[in-house]
Amino acid sequence: MTILVAYVARPEGQAALDKGIEIATRRNEHLVVVNAGAGGRDESIVDGYEGERVAERLTKLSIPAEFKHFVRGKSTIEEIEDLVATMDVSVLIIGLRKRSPVGKLLLGSMAQDILLNVSCPVLAVKA
Repeated sequence: MTILVAYVARPEGQAALDKGIEIATRRNEHLVVVNAGAGGRDESIVDGYEGERVAERLTKLSIPAEFKHFVRGKSTIEEIEDLVATMDVSVLIIGLRKRSPVGKLLLGSMAQDILLNVSCPVLAVKA
């Protein structure tokens, strides 16, 4: 079984990473941390240093863990759906940020899309 963490380089991503490490260590499960997006100027895509920092943190764990970084034209949701479909994911962990009701209405919600489209349990954490 695998714990999958959707990571962004923001406080909510750090909260998801921390919770993923906690659960995977307690359950002795494989941990996969993924940062993904179509590319461009999306600030949630980690730079090389941030990715290296996350990967280095994972090497210090007592469980098998890996960091995956995808910028290959697919949306974040498509990448996560593909990983869930191809891996034995026991839980997907995502971070949530606070948004106003109008912001949710006008901009949509990536978290909502994930919750509605993936076939595994999802744990949403706040920063």
